[in-house]
Amino acid sequence: MRSQLMVDTDPVSLNERERDEFLESRNTGVLSLSVPDDAPHSIPVSYGYDSVDGVFYFRLAVGPDTKKGSLDERSVSFVVYGRHADVWKSVVASGALRETTADDVALQSLEGLERVHIPLVDIFGEPVENVSFEFYRLDPEQITGRVEEAIPE
Repeated sequence: MRSQLMVDTDPVSLNERERDEFLESRNTGVLSLSVPDDAPHSIPVSYGYDSVDGVFYFRLAVGPDTKKGSLDERSVSFVVYGRHADVWKSVVASGALRETTADDVALQSLEGLERVHIPLVDIFGEPVENVSFEFYRLDPEQITGRVEEAIPE
């Protein structure tokens, strides 16, 4: 369910339509996972964005060899940025990751996953068929979008 999030109204903020269009045009970003008493663990990831519910979906590598640790209910921030329509744009979303198989989000997640495409970006040190993945979602508690300010000529 799409949460009601506060949207900035200053001239460099993306409105909801612009933000959704930008997020749907991209497929990678940087996920930063909270780490007690240390710097966040930040990793490039591919994602799918469901603009109907305003939710991000991730296919994340899991297992004993990953440095991420436990992911369910982990506080994160997620950043997507790049040039779009000839200007720089960025979106920052924060909240907690939720495993998509959890009973309370499973049905909603299945419906959302049907609406998105998460590209498989092969940046692993071994063949991707040997990597274990789990699906997670981020229903942001906060989301902001920024656009490069136009300089009058």
